[in-house]
Amino acid sequence: MKSFLKLTFTIVASIAMFHSCKKGCTDPNAANYNPSANKDNGSCYYINLPTNLVVTLTNTPNSGLVEIEATALNENYFTICFFDGNDSTIITSATGEASYNYSDSGSHNIRVRAHLDHQNYTEWNGVAEISMSSSGISNVGYTTPMSYPNYSLVWQDEFNGTSLSSDWIYEIGTGSWGWGNNELQYYRQDNTSVENGYLIITAKQQNFGGSNYTSSRLKTQGLNFFKYGRIDIRAKLPYGKGIWPALWMLGESFSSVGWPSCGEIDIMELIGGNGFNDRTVHGTVHWNENGHAMYGGSNSLPSGKFHDEFHVFSIIWDQNAIRWLRDDIQYHTINITGNNLSAFHENFFFIFNVAVGGNWPGSPDNTTVFPQMMVVDYVRVFQ
Repeated sequence: MKSFLKLTFTIVASIAMFHSCKKGCTDPNAANYNPSANKDNGSCYYINLPTNLVVTLTNTPNSGLVEIEATALNENYFTICFFDGNDSTIITSATGEASYNYSDSGSHNIRVRAHLDHQNYTEWNGVAEISMSSSGISNVGYTTPMSYPNYSLVWQDEFNGTSLSSDWIYEIGTGSWGWGNNELQYYRQDNTSVENGYLIITAKQQNFGGSNYTSSRLKTQGLNFFKYGRIDIRAKLPYGKGIWPALWMLGESFSSVGWPSCGEIDIMELIGGNGFNDRTVHGTVHWNENGHAMYGGSNSLPSGKFHDEFHVFSIIWDQNAIRWLRDDIQYHTINITGNNLSAFHENFFFIFNVAVGGNWPGSPDNTTVFPQMMVVDYVRVFQ
């Protein structure tokens, strides 16, 4: 009986000692510092966070472009966060380099972290002061006249005013199979603006409706459609991997016969990407010939990219042929007199959009800068 009581006392004493002497690291400089610990039991460990974080922020005047260059010691990678109103874009960079295009003037917060790992980093916070002109857009570039011999101007949109005219309607959502191309964006009305004589479609890296990107897609279906004539569209294009702007037309019969039987005329498409892709546009037609048929050509700038300034993308379309021009330089043509090309002798409506990702361009990567804008100065139809 005495032995049992002694054993019970010993256990209780041990439990009391365990609670009264909480173990931990008493060094406040240790990663596992515990301020309530009673003694340092040798379990302290230390993390060498990145040091000497230096950030260079460069604003390109009147463009909205901000470029970041960061360096640090003992880092494994950087994350750069560009805050833009209620949105933010985070870029992971092995080199510490990142860039972002702001579309609005004002003060924009930027955060740079030099990471040892996901949870351990050194942080820098700064502000980019963006100041743009009244339009924020340089009007430099090629332009075309308001009249041509033997033609009459039958329809135009100069995008004056502060909102899209009733000549256009929005297409909303993700379409079927990403608009038939496994595209990644969700089309919204909010990504379109009209200001200072320009139509602006902005593609953003933004979570909405289950998509990681948003943009806009506009059309004139059932409102304005045309057969034959000269069409001029003056535009400044976005750029970068996975960016896919298009100025194009579909047959007005699309609702009844579907694609490709209705016919498609791509006045301009660009598949973004450094170098060749950012300076190359494509003109293509699609139709049904016992299945999908297509015929296209391309035109490249000798240097730079189509984002640098405005260019005019045109087709001249009559009962015999469709010709494609860039800045009045013809680069592609197709004879449409064959019976199998009858779709191109019917009415067509306009579609303007900026897609993100898809079968042709592939997905954006860590070189892609957001937001991206397609700026349209005018569209004019002469017959």
